[in-house]
Amino acid sequence: MTRWVLHVDLDQFVAAVEVLRRPELRGRPVVVGGDGDPTKRGVVSTASYEARAFGVHSGLPLRVAARKCPEAVFLAVDADAYLAASEDVMATLRGFDAVVEVLGWDEAFVGVDTDDPEGVAREIQRRVLEATRLHCTVGIGDNKLRAKLATGFGKPAGVFRLTGATWFEVLGDRPTDALWGIGSRTAKKLAAAGVDTVGQLAAADPVELAARFGPATGPWLVRLGRGEDHSPVSDSPWVARSRSRETTFQRDLADWDEVRREVGVLARRVADDVAGEDRAAVRVVVKVRFAPFATHTHGHALPAPTTDPAAIEEAASAALDGFADRRPVRLLGVRAEFEKVEP
Repeated sequence: MTRWVLHVDLDQFVAAVEVLRRPELRGRPVVVGGDGDPTKRGVVSTASYEARAFGVHSGLPLRVAARKCPEAVFLAVDADAYLAASEDVMATLRGFDAVVEVLGWDEAFVGVDTDDPEGVAREIQRRVLEATRLHCTVGIGDNKLRAKLATGFGKPAGVFRLTGATWFEVLGDRPTDALWGIGSRTAKKLAAAGVDTVGQLAAADPVELAARFGPATGPWLVRLGRGEDHSPVSDSPWVARSRSRETTFQRDLADWDEVRREVGVLARRVADDVAGEDRAAVRVVVKVRFAPFATHTHGHALPAPTTDPAAIEEAASAALDGFADRRPVRLLGVRAEFEKVEP
């Protein structure tokens, strides 16, 4: 039998959970974000397919979402409900003779030995639907990267296979940011280097890209363009790499003394979260979103790994000092990054 990787991705997960709780919303545009009030500042956590048809998507300001789709139903985020639904889905996946690697609330890799991966994929869909009433899409690949990307071609509620044999046929002419791991900034840097498509990235010289992106990142980008991924599916418990808190203010903070006080508040909340871990923080990052919507970050390394609240707050203050811009602020965030966990 052949070893296959299946990527199981729940369709419009958060919105779907909300519709199950409120059947009268089925077929209507549903937007989940913040406290559910689109007149306040906040961003979209997820949108139903009906809302997406109006251009509403994750990360969009709620006020913009309301303008794009005024007939949408706006709901507050209910993390406990989504976590409970997610746990039911993952328990269902663990009922298979397979290795399950949880990626988040709404997705997981499943490593399985089979000669009929499509059959397993459809059985996964059937069991998840039966257990939770939630639909999912399953991407099939000969590695995790290809399985993850295959899912996008199967949406919604479908099954799609992507392998080394079909990689360039499916993705060769697509832009580089179609790849899992390449964002808009990296895509722009690649375009500046004359690399616009996945096929061009696969054919690029690793040495040349190493000179532009670094000795590790450059060759990795080329391997990404070729669809290469040797990481195994692992059922080891997911371990958070950081803890973070952030606040969106309903009025812009123009006084930077007030900004510093709010960073201190967030840093203390993050320190409380860190205290619940068995690991120490090694770096603190502050995120600032200026009015109207430009976001920047600065980090500060701690002198030594620590869980000390005072040290974390001091590092957050030092990171804030890295911002030369003193424009009004609409959002602040503080993130404490942990020591790397060795396998």
